[in-house]
Amino acid sequence: MTTLPPPPAHASHAAALQAALTQLEGVILGKGPQLRLALSCLLARGHLLIEDQPGVGKTTLAQALARTCGLHFRRVQFTADLLPADLTGVSVWDAPSASFRFLEGPVFSELLLADEINRATPRTQGALLEAMEERQVSEGGVTRPLPSPFFVIATQNPAAFVGTSPLPEAQLDRFLMTVTLGYPDPRAERQLLETGGRSISVRDLPAVLSAPALLAMQAEVDRVHAAAPLLDYVQVLARATREHPALSAGLSPRGLLALLSAARAWAYLAGRVMVLPEDVQAVFPALAAHRLTLRDPSVSVASVLRGVLADTPIP
Repeated sequence: MTTLPPPPAHASHAAALQAALTQLEGVILGKGPQLRLALSCLLARGHLLIEDQPGVGKTTLAQALARTCGLHFRRVQFTADLLPADLTGVSVWDAPSASFRFLEGPVFSELLLADEINRATPRTQGALLEAMEERQVSEGGVTRPLPSPFFVIATQNPAAFVGTSPLPEAQLDRFLMTVTLGYPDPRAERQLLETGGRSISVRDLPAVLSAPALLAMQAEVDRVHAAAPLLDYVQVLARATREHPALSAGLSPRGLLALLSAARAWAYLAGRVMVLPEDVQAVFPALAAHRLTLRDPSVSVASVLRGVLADTPIP
């Protein structure tokens, strides 16, 4: 009989996490599942990509999450003339000290909003994605670690928008999850109309969490137990994507590890000490959608993922 490890010491964090979710849901109306995915992504030490059209709340989500979590926030508007040094920083000559001094770029923040990342050149995109992967910046022969926690929320407009440079598949894989906010439901939309969108100001949001608390939670997420049958289930899901006739590329081994990490974070957010199949199912679409390559463009990734989940037996 398998003996479970001691429960993660997150009882004191449960109320704070619930308060954070409640506060976020009061700002981003009608988007509870997306907010849970965003917070799970942060807890799993991942990065989040939001693909949607302008005006649906992408920037507000990032700002509200930073305020709620008590994180140092920076925003960069990506444009075609943005240079890698504009993100990472640059060394400048300091005459009084007769030496070079490094000026940190906006990437030296705890939560960075990379707005419209697909409007920048591939070189600038690559500089950010390299920092995301290595969590450090090298300049002038010196390696500088980024803050911890370090969480990037990148937004991109749909590929049909003019002036966009789609992210290559290898760079998309640096994001743990991809979500779409979409239009608000009628009830949330009516509330927006009645309040003029001014019901709650993001600037007035109190910090419910803190950077040290989030670091402790991230360590606790790693200790959420995944039993052998659950690992079998994750493997079967991955194999189903690799063998699916509509896909030319399925979930990679890195994607497999990411799926388990995200499922642990979702379970932790729900207050559990063990990953259940429903946790895997909850994060699977957001985690896998940007990692798969369609063979038939007439088929949607979403429909393929729904089929994979429906056809895979639950342990």
